[in-house]
Amino acid sequence: MYEPTLDRALAARRFQTAARDLQQIVRDIAGRYISQQVPLTWRLLHAIEAEALADLGFASRYEASMLGLFQRPSALPYPETDELVDFGASNALPAVFSFAASAYEDAQIAAAAAASRTASDAASRHRGERRLRAWGG
Repeated sequence: MYEPTLDRALAARRFQTAARDLQQIVRDIAGRYISQQVPLTWRLLHAIEAEALADLGFASRYEASMLGLFQRPSALPYPETDELVDFGASNALPAVFSFAASAYEDAQIAAAAAASRTASDAASRHRGERRLRAWGG
């Protein structure tokens, strides 16, 4: 007996698995640039997209029809310049662009948190030194 609901659920699970896989690939690629403090430009974003979608491991794990779901439609042109990426208020992004932007945003948040912790630790040490001097004479 044919179960269309079961087929849709299985297809959705396969898509989610492929999306998580691609997201990790993009994060690994973007991570190389982030660690070198290379800003996310349109040209770099296109390079990350090309490398991620050409990943042989990714391509070998999924059917061509699944891979096609992650291709950026040609009707969605984006600049290929060295200007910093700015999507404005848009939330309709190709998957790889979204994953790369998210990786950069997460790295920026982590860097800000680390800087805040460093400043807080330094302030605590400084307050502790003053207290020791005040109580110690």
